[in-house]
Amino acid sequence: MKRTMRKQEGTIPWMYLLIDLLGAYILTAIILLMFALLLYKFNLSQSTIRIGMIITYMFTCFFAGNLAGRQMKQKRFAWGLIMGLAYFVVLLVMSLVINPNASGVSDSLISTLILCVGGGMLGGMLS
Repeated sequence: MKRTMRKQEGTIPWMYLLIDLLGAYILTAIILLMFALLLYKFNLSQSTIRIGMIITYMFTCFFAGNLAGRQMKQKRFAWGLIMGLAYFVVLLVMSLVINPNASGVSDSLISTLILCVGGGMLGGMLS
């Protein structure tokens, strides 16, 4: 007997959301590999890399929010916001695991949170 995931009234298909988040991180990895290649070939400046990271965060959170909004069909902006927040939380946890000596809340942390949540919410709204 084959089991299928069905969206029932009042339930949340968490598996869809996890798959969307995984897809966003795969897309992030592909984009970051392309940036690494560009950095290697063209010796890009620090500001160019920073702009590339901002675009990467916005685009991948937009992608995840858009997918979640299409699948959930109700309260799309909220599901996009949740996807952006989930993306940020995973990013923060991975950063703290890699660099446990990071201290305090910085401006870049807050701006990254705003970029991720905003990109996810915009993706959900436009889905």
